[in-house]
Amino acid sequence: MQNTVARIDLGAIRANAAHLKRLAGGAKFYAVVKADAYGHGAVPVARALSGIADAFCVAIVDEGVELRVSGTDAPVLVLAPPMDGDDVRRMAAYGLQATVCDERTARLCAGLKVHIKVNTGMNRYGCAPRELPAVLSAAEKCSVVGVYSHMYAPHIADCAAEQLGLFSACADRVKSIFPSAVAHLSATAGTLMGGEYVMDGVRCGIGLYGYAPTGFADGALRPALKVYARRVQTFRPPVGRGAGYSMATHDYARLSSYRAGYADGFARTLPLGEGNLCMDAFVSQSEDEELCIFSDADEYAARCGTISYEALCAVTKRSLRVYEG
Repeated sequence: MQNTVARIDLGAIRANAAHLKRLAGGAKFYAVVKADAYGHGAVPVARALSGIADAFCVAIVDEGVELRVSGTDAPVLVLAPPMDGDDVRRMAAYGLQATVCDERTARLCAGLKVHIKVNTGMNRYGCAPRELPAVLSAAEKCSVVGVYSHMYAPHIADCAAEQLGLFSACADRVKSIFPSAVAHLSATAGTLMGGEYVMDGVRCGIGLYGYAPTGFADGALRPALKVYARRVQTFRPPVGRGAGYSMATHDYARLSSYRAGYADGFARTLPLGEGNLCMDAFVSQSEDEELCIFSDADEYAARCGTISYEALCAVTKRSLRVYEG
């Protein structure tokens, strides 16, 4: 079997979810499974979280359709606003909830269950607070079931507090018309902050998979993913003076080739063994049949100059996923 092997501990994901849900008290718990559950596999993760998650969040319509086709019947919120009528028709057909970000999308989503997205400073999606009355008017033919925003710097106390104040006022305005609408501001960071930041619901992503966002820590979270490369061949002694696409740094008694490379989502700038990482392979002094090449996304990301989110999304794209727990 030529693929890298991603071993995914569903028990850890369930435990992380249960822990975060306890921190959120009685608030609704939205499990974020966008980007194929951050590389862990959206369908198996959603099934594992049945009975824990109250709803799921995905980035795009296709991801929501995948959950529905697999049998997920919990509410599914699509975080990216619809681009056109085709997106809306597909959301209607599969019972997905839409994000409304302005008057245009509010009119486009007539007949759908929607969450109104408020821009409190991230400037990614959402209506400005001053635009909210017009958006609410345009949404008269929608079923408004939620209102939300996303904090751009939750680890900076005054930024977080400012956004909480802005969003709370907007949420009150929405709930004065749609009293059952769920107000949710916090992702994993806000859930760890607790208190006023929890509101009616929380959306947890990175915490499900065992990691805390920048500026936060929680020792109860357990990483769920390890990736292994499989040995292809061992050279005893190696031929010539190379180690992959590099000159060997010293005389090796033996070198083994392993089937993983930058086409599998690993950073070329970070050697996995000896010499430069190749597109589909690397060499190592190990002779293990399987070599663990990824077990801590924070540590790996720090060495690559990126963040755990990107690392997790990348390193399983050509893996055989093996689910445990």
